[in-house]
Amino acid sequence: GIPKTSGEIDAMAAAGRLLAAAHEAMAREVAVGTTTARLDAIAEQVIRDGGGVPAFKGYRGFPATICPSVNDQVVHAIPGEYALADGDLISIDCGAVLDGWVSDAARTYAVGDVDPVVARLIEVTRRALDRGIAAAVLGNRVGDIGHAVQTEVEAEGFTCVESLVGHGVGRSMHEPPNVPNIGEPGTGEPLVEGLVIAIEPMVNIGGPDVTLAPDGWTVTTRDGSLSAHWEHTVAITSSGPRILTC
Repeated sequence: GIPKTSGEIDAMAAAGRLLAAAHEAMAREVAVGTTTARLDAIAEQVIRDGGGVPAFKGYRGFPATICPSVNDQVVHAIPGEYALADGDLISIDCGAVLDGWVSDAARTYAVGDVDPVVARLIEVTRRALDRGIAAAVLGNRVGDIGHAVQTEVEAEGFTCVESLVGHGVGRSMHEPPNVPNIGEPGTGEPLVEGLVIAIEPMVNIGGPDVTLAPDGWTVTTRDGSLSAHWEHTVAITSSGPRILTC
């Protein structure tokens, strides 16, 4: 990816703050009975009211603002009339474009009373994101991020989805480099000052393999196990990782 200037990173952070506001608005509505279409409408309104454009809508033909992936759905689900049920977990991935700059972030929520392993999956995935971000420092490489994520996840007995990766972010939603959630320390693309990347652990209770649904978008776990997804857009700076989507 092309390194961004400090001013460009500030502009990306403004897009990230707008996206965070959309996520906060959705978080308040995640409850038993809420439809995924309702969450989609909330996110689109917040983004457009803030002067932005939904990054996902129309991207490669995707029809909506958010990807609300429920239970064994990993990523890229399409919103609709599905109503959240007690015990579900839902991962909400969303992107916003402001002044031409993209922000990308995902959060996972428990709906109602969930099984303890579901709560643990959500917490471990979020912690894996934190570990990945902590490794996003000058002098490290992309493999150091993947290794940090993978180590956290596998220590808890879960698995990282290997066939889907994080990515560079800028004026396009997907820029080099790829940022896998597994890796060897000291390998891969160097983390240089001004690089902006989306770090996004996708973590399964069961095996790492995934399947594409007949709709051509929704990715599910092959074994039907539950999956969680947390993501931030992060800039590599001389003073450490800067989270842009909060």
